[in-house]
Amino acid sequence: MAAAHLSAEEVAAIFAAADADGDGLLDREEFLSLVHEAQKEEDDISCLREAFAMYAAAEGEQCITPAGLMRMLSRLGSHDELGMEDCSAMICRFDLNGDGVLSFDEFRVMMHDGLM
Repeated sequence: MAAAHLSAEEVAAIFAAADADGDGLLDREEFLSLVHEAQKEEDDISCLREAFAMYAAAEGEQCITPAGLMRMLSRLGSHDELGMEDCSAMICRFDLNGDGVLSFDEFRVMMHDGLM
């Protein structure tokens, strides 16, 4: 969770959520809990980046294409019956900008929803 990417409203919401006793201050335990959650989120993002790289590396791109998805699913030994159209449909569901491929942010949304 990088502070440079958060608005003042987002920071206030995070602070309010961490302020368990509602006193408007973060005590040591509240602060450590906030740091622990931030580290956990960073670890989760790191794991997602590794998973994303497995799918994207097949194409040498910074995105997951239908062909890359099909190739990786085949290598993993799952979904052997899926064709290019099936993989395109899987990508289309989470392709937020409509470019036909998944960026890391789109992949993260997909994995967060647990649909792949």
